[in-house]
Amino acid sequence: MSTVSTDLPGPLSGSRPGAVRTPPPRGRDAAAAPLLAEAAPRGLWRTGVLAAVTWLALGALTLAWPNREVGFSDWAYTQEFGIAALVAGAVLLLLAVLGVAGRGVRHAGAWLVAAPLLLALWEVLTAKLGVLPPPFFAPPQSLIDVVAEDWQRLGNSTLYSARLLLHGLVLGAIVGFLTGVLIGWSRIAGYWVHPVLRFLGPVPASALLPLAFFFAPSSYAAAVFLVALASFFPLAVLTWSGVASVNKSYYDVARTLGASEWFLVLRVAIPAALPQVFVGFFMALGASFSVLITAEMMGVKAGLGWYLQWAQGWAAYANMYTALLVMAALCSGLITLLFAIRDHVLSWQKGTVKW
Repeated sequence: MSTVSTDLPGPLSGSRPGAVRTPPPRGRDAAAAPLLAEAAPRGLWRTGVLAAVTWLALGALTLAWPNREVGFSDWAYTQEFGIAALVAGAVLLLLAVLGVAGRGVRHAGAWLVAAPLLLALWEVLTAKLGVLPPPFFAPPQSLIDVVAEDWQRLGNSTLYSARLLLHGLVLGAIVGFLTGVLIGWSRIAGYWVHPVLRFLGPVPASALLPLAFFFAPSSYAAAVFLVALASFFPLAVLTWSGVASVNKSYYDVARTLGASEWFLVLRVAIPAALPQVFVGFFMALGASFSVLITAEMMGVKAGLGWYLQWAQGWAAYANMYTALLVMAALCSGLITLLFAIRDHVLSWQKGTVKW
């Protein structure tokens, strides 16, 4: 609610006679003020203008500069790639001028400038000048061609790899987590299991590939076992480390209040060890993804690893590069999902734990 200022006029006065002064926000209004300020338009976004110019330049370069013909007529989808770059530049220019770009878009401003520059360099060295000769090197528009023409095989391979990764990662995470809690809590279990884990854990899971395919009833079961084994070791070690490093005073306070052994494990040890458990999850995801591709290239009849080997056998290097980008997108998406789960599960520790 506004009030009329009663301050005397003068050089030290903060308002004119009769001026309306709004009191500072309080309570919920004060808490919401920073959010409203962030959501409000911020005027011209200069980095966005620069990004728009680079995308427009990429589109103009792609459309105006003819491709160099090497052994075939032309690269398909060149015009579509140029038009897409022009559309991206126009959208960025509109967002930059109107100042309506969100925080996520503004945060990625530097990458929005670098990406078209890298794509332009890639386009010039492959399609325009032929410095990087085909078929070993393909321009960016060839990836669009692969997605348009071979989307069904690529999509099925992606789904198969995701299913295999999910089965192996979940199995290895469950066994590794339970093993780590057991070793960290029980001295007897630590005495017997810890030396075995230290001795066999550093052995790469891919080194056991021949044995896994020999003893497993199917190639899929062997691949699941290898992925689970790769994710088991980092999760078990970091869970054990987290449980073993819990402050002993936490247990003393809980025992004073009458806590049982199960309560100490489930409500004290495991929650306190969760930050290190999630670090083990991240390490397990990277290790299992590497073993997944190796297993699919060796014995599984589907998946992104199999797709890579198939593309290499037919000298379809554009398909191979597309599969690599799909792998990167899949792994990045899983890491982002894991970050979101971690932030949700450990929200109660935000004030005490620094990420």
